[in-house]
Parts: sequence; C-alpha cells; structure tokens
Amino acid sequence: MERRALFAAGARAVADRLRLSPGIISGDHVFLTGMTGSSPDGTMPTNLEDQFRQAFEKIGAVLGEAGLGFDSIVEMTSYHIGLREHFDRFCAVRSAYVVDPFPAWTAVEVAGLRREGAVVEIRVVAARSTG
Repeated sequence: MERRALFAAGARAVADRLRLSPGIISGDHVFLTGMTGSSPDGTMPTNLEDQFRQAFEKIGAVLGEAGLGFDSIVEMTSYHIGLREHFDRFCAVRSAYVVDPFPAWTAVEVAGLRREGAVVEIRVVAARSTG
C-alpha cells in the first residue's frame, strides 16, 4: 500500500519543525492535517471570511500535490471558536469550495485552537479514486 507525505509549496519547514505531514496518501485516501486560515507569511487575518478562504486555499494546495481537487473530499471536520457567531459566514465560504456529491461534514465548537487568533481549523479526508 502506498504511503507518502504531501507538502504544499513553503510548508516543509513548518511541517518538519512540528513533525507532521500536511497531507499523507495512504492507499486510496488522502488525509489532511487540520488547516487554519493563516496567510502565507504566517500572520492570522482578523477578517473571518479571509481566514476561512485561506484555510480552504491551503487545503486545495495540499490536495493538488496529490493531483486532486475539492471534488475528491469525502469527509470534513471543522473546529470553530464562536461557531454560532460565524456559522453562516463559514457556510457561505465553504459553499464556494465543496461540490456535489457533498462531503460528510461535522462542525464542532471548541474552546481554543493552537494558532493564536485562529477561529477555525478544517480537517479533510479525500478519496483518490471514484471507485
């Protein structure tokens, strides 16, 4: 069974420091580490929609390393600080990325996230084949 780490451009140094893979191919699936909405320079946008979009863009970059797109996502879990306050805005941004058939999705409110200023972290599992 194939097992290979995936690194989007510029992510290798942080991944090595944290001893994780942003994504990993395991057989017919790709598992992504939770992505926050930090900007490429490492800063965290204060605008929530910018955070949400940046998190999805990072997901897309890692999926792209496996030759996949958002249509390959089969499961998504999002972790939120203040879920009820920004759920509608998150859904609006999310809707621009997910496609039919839509992935299974669980949204969870949490007390905190590792990245200072982050209000969301998104984790996905993608299928490499449509079976």
